Amino acid sequence: MPRHNSSLNYGSVAKTFHWLTALLMLAVFPLGYFANDLAHQITGPEFNGDQAVISRAVLLFSLHKTLGLALFATALLRILWALRQPKPAPLHPDRKAEVLAAEVVHWLLYGSLVLAPLSGWIHHAATTGYAPIWWPFGQDLLFVPKSQAVADVFGGLHWLFVWTLAAALGLHIAGALKHQVIDKDATLARMLPGKAPTVDAALIGADHSKAPAFVALAIWVLVLAGGGAFGVYSKAPHGAAAVAGSAPADTASAPTAPAAPATTGNWTVQDGTLAISITQMGSAVSGEFGQWQADIRFDEPATPGPAGRVEVEIAIASLSLGTVTDQAMGPDYFDSATYPTAVFAADIEKLSEGYVANGTLRIRDQEVPLSLPFTLELSGNTAVMSGTAEVNRLDFNVGQGVQDEGSLAYAVQISVDLTATRSE
Repeated sequence: MPRHNSSLNYGSVAKTFHWLTALLMLAVFPLGYFANDLAHQITGPEFNGDQAVISRAVLLFSLHKTLGLALFATALLRILWALRQPKPAPLHPDRKAEVLAAEVVHWLLYGSLVLAPLSGWIHHAATTGYAPIWWPFGQDLLFVPKSQAVADVFGGLHWLFVWTLAAALGLHIAGALKHQVIDKDATLARMLPGKAPTVDAALIGADHSKAPAFVALAIWVLVLAGGGAFGVYSKAPHGAAAVAGSAPADTASAPTAPAAPATTGNWTVQDGTLAISITQMGSAVSGEFGQWQADIRFDEPATPGPAGRVEVEIAIASLSLGTVTDQAMGPDYFDSATYPTAVFAADIEKLSEGYVANGTLRIRDQEVPLSLPFTLELSGNTAVMSGTAEVNRLDFNVGQGVQDEGSLAYAVQISVDLTATRSE
């Protein structure tokens, strides 16, 4: 069997690319379906943190992504090979509408085979805390930032391209079956392994019109415009954003609301951020609380020693943690429905170098000692403060169902930055 195409039949290389593409699609589609099904379960507020479910989702998503990139590479090689080969003539050139439809479907297939995995790859690279691609080249892409907005856009594009690919694939299979069962011609046989079928040489020279490419392009424009009209690009609609999924979490992009004024203290917070950072699947994932208030009583002592007291009340439900925010509010994590607030109460002490707030942090029904070292810059009646601390999530019964640090690390970094003015 010749390697190259002829004007009547496909060569062995084209056939190999065709069936390798088919096998990869048969694997990628169900893997994506079942992984997304688990993603919806994991991101639901009722998920209990079952480690077996998370591990299974990680496995399925990693397989889906890795084979998806293999499909992407195969599609590119297939297209490059096809561009260098003659295209076998259609068996029924007199059936203009049928030939046009078949060519349009082929253009849609080629475009989707490139765009679906490519958009998924960019979506993956824009997020953090993901199930990894199994290869040695890293998880990032050049010029692709870690951004929730970018992840949402390309997550939406991936969803559109996957469904376009599925529709084109269904039409392609239906057409092949029609030729085999109804027309009983050599269309399917031309792509099967083995000896090429006999095809009427009179077909040589049948023209391949450029019209199908323009029709396919028009369909792509309609698909993309429809995605925009339905808001597909503002939030990934396919459930890939799961704790174990293709984009389980990302740096929170929503602006943080200013802290509410202190109630009884002598300092009023004018601006500030209260953030947390965790490590998920080996990657840092950050988020911020949008609503919190600080009651600060502070007087700068002349020498190291007691300097005041602070109490911070945090609205748990105001946490923005990318696409896993809903899961973080669930019963195995913060359980915001039962425990809507967290409280940090501490005495402030001036040290020989810097300051520290020694007290307790209450999250859920657990109150744990916590020391928060911080820096403080005083300029008249304005103070700029910055501090960090680390806690163990298990001390607060957060994520008890996830005992594997490879999935979700125990350590949680807390950082606070604020600007306050002295109250009159």
